[in-house]
Amino acid sequence: MQVESTLFTYPKYRTGEKPASFLPMSRKEMNKLGWDSCDVVLVTGDAYVDHPSFGMAVIGRMLEAQGFRVGIIAQPDWSNKQDFMRLGKPNLFYGVTAGNMDSMINRYTAERKLRHDDAYTPNNEGGKRPDRAVTVYTQRCKEAFNDVPVVIGGIEASLRRLAHYDYWSDKVRRSVIFDAKADILIYGNAERPLVDIAHRLAQGETIADMQDVRGSAVIRKEVLPEWRGVDSRKIDQLHKIDPIPNPYGADDVGCSNLSGPTDNKIFDNDAPQAISVQPPKPKPWEQTYVLLPAYEKVSNDRYLYAHASRILHQETNPGCARALYQPHGDRGVWLNPPAWPLNTDEMDAVFDLPYQRLPHPSYGKAKIPAYDMIKTSINIMRGCFGGCAFCSITEHEGRIIQSRSKESIVKELEAIRDTVPGFTGVISDLGGPSANMYRLGCTSEKAEQTCRRLSCIYPTICGHLNTDHEHTIDLYRAARDVPGIKKVLIASGVRYDLAIEDPRYIRELAKYHVGGYLKIAPEHTEEGPLSKMLKPGMGTYHKFKELFDKFSAEAGKKQYLIPYFISAHPGTSNEDMVNLALWLKSENFKLDQVQNFYPSPMANATAIYYTELNTLKNVKRDSEEVEVIKKGRQRRLHKALLRYHDPAGWPLIREALVAMGKKYLIGTGANHLVPPESRNEGKTNSWGTKPAAKGQQASTRFSDNQHDSRKPKAKNKAAEGGHAGPAKGKAKPATASKGGKPAGKGWATPSKYGRNK
Repeated sequence: MQVESTLFTYPKYRTGEKPASFLPMSRKEMNKLGWDSCDVVLVTGDAYVDHPSFGMAVIGRMLEAQGFRVGIIAQPDWSNKQDFMRLGKPNLFYGVTAGNMDSMINRYTAERKLRHDDAYTPNNEGGKRPDRAVTVYTQRCKEAFNDVPVVIGGIEASLRRLAHYDYWSDKVRRSVIFDAKADILIYGNAERPLVDIAHRLAQGETIADMQDVRGSAVIRKEVLPEWRGVDSRKIDQLHKIDPIPNPYGADDVGCSNLSGPTDNKIFDNDAPQAISVQPPKPKPWEQTYVLLPAYEKVSNDRYLYAHASRILHQETNPGCARALYQPHGDRGVWLNPPAWPLNTDEMDAVFDLPYQRLPHPSYGKAKIPAYDMIKTSINIMRGCFGGCAFCSITEHEGRIIQSRSKESIVKELEAIRDTVPGFTGVISDLGGPSANMYRLGCTSEKAEQTCRRLSCIYPTICGHLNTDHEHTIDLYRAARDVPGIKKVLIASGVRYDLAIEDPRYIRELAKYHVGGYLKIAPEHTEEGPLSKMLKPGMGTYHKFKELFDKFSAEAGKKQYLIPYFISAHPGTSNEDMVNLALWLKSENFKLDQVQNFYPSPMANATAIYYTELNTLKNVKRDSEEVEVIKKGRQRRLHKALLRYHDPAGWPLIREALVAMGKKYLIGTGANHLVPPESRNEGKTNSWGTKPAAKGQQASTRFSDNQHDSRKPKAKNKAAEGGHAGPAKGKAKPATASKGGKPAGKGWATPSKYGRNK
């Protein structure tokens, strides 16, 4: 895709300054550097770890490379403004992020219970960041210096850029830029828009002068002048089903042409003739915005919310996305089209910045779990074209894969070998949002620039998609050849529906890069939930397992797949969960840590959860109703079924089986799901359930969503597709145990794990 300028073509704001060992976090450190002030002060909810897997380090080093003096205020005391003034008044702006994770997902479980730990904090201590950290931090920055612009970004701001359903308050909230009162919001990977904004502010421009920066959102009373508008209802009509538009925009691309004699003769009697050159036809998305229903409308009408969500997800391809405008009262959010993806040279340069690859020295010997987890892992790419409905990676990083070069990755391998204390020769992961999308992408330039599909691999793999894993295989072999590297493990989720397209990759993986267990994510076994997840059917899983087992045996190894599953996902019935539990038992999988569906902002599945409509299709007033599990008791049942082997959940499961007419699944045989009640079982259990009272209708105790009178209609059939999303438990053969990982990423870096626990 065409980009006007690269990240490193700007003249440096300051010249002659050497990179700081660590970006300063105190006045004392600033004095040692000879600084009297910072040009930019970054405020983050994470501890400062100078490593390319931490978004604030990437942004800080990126701005430093542009010649700016950058300071960091990490996990400040938000009770007053004092801690936000510790580095003095920034010359240009504050940059604010909640950190590598959304602060609400970081602080609360899927059942809205407060967590008491935080993997991004020294000693795993909880409570070091506030709820809705972007809003709180921005307000404190404004209190500290109200004339300093505040730029917000990171995953929390990115996924709240428009009116959005908020799971924790159970209502639709307005764009975070309104609540935070920030000057400008950056969504997605931040390097390109943030560098542009920083240089323009340094040249004396104001935020009012830069309302059209790609990858940004601003508050405006009206749309930008000279932009053409289209009502969103013209694109995705609410009252009838429109035919699916051509995803490749064949009718949208105009060509230059010459008009003249049909015999190509341009001279007559030796006299020159005028040649009329028609200018290229403007593409319909250029200088065009889509008017969305207002916040006040979508917050009170589930059909309009579903409609707005569909439009947002259609306008995410940088090649053809239109700007969006959503009124909020007498003003509105102007959302510019996404920033252009980084090319390989730019990706290499970002990862080649002078990171120390260590936590800031002020933390002493304190352990930061997230750092310990990734200190010997390497990010090789960004983005995901899987389009899983429950995952926010695509909404944050985009569908176009941005890959580093093999040489850059090998260089980082050598840096880990030479600089990480206690390095044992084992690389814990070589991946990204997905392990095997490295250098994969569209083979058609026209299709890539105009496609509006939600997924390149659902319901089937697009014919334009390159599925040749040759580059990934070559990278793995180069990594193994680095002196001092004993083992390279692949811990990022493998897209098995892509892998089976190239069995050579599965052979390489099984022979060299699996340490006994390989995690993959079928997510479910049943058609109903899979069709709402945009995930492939189990036939694809079994084909991958067959190849994985075959190549493991050829390598003389006994290795196992560790599948992830989601409970209580929109579209999941009690029957679906019982069938999943029976499948798990038949395969001898016993899940360790499990979690119900977690509605993260902006995900397609979250729109389904809130509206109880199938937002994956055209929304109309008689749209398909989707079965959604919202109340605690039924959510606990679905979670208990995932852990069918845990005695704590047996009373709840027995009650449900009786209510469903499946009492025959209670017993001690191989075909039974749970054993009968024993004398030793108490009347209550850790799931907080009691046996049904005498005479009580058990069927009403497990009816879906008793709070809502709307009745779900029949489910659609599943097809193919998917990616990684909210964290679930790990399945394992017998009773083997594996620990979980924290997830999410900050301003610029992709989520390696793809799951919010």
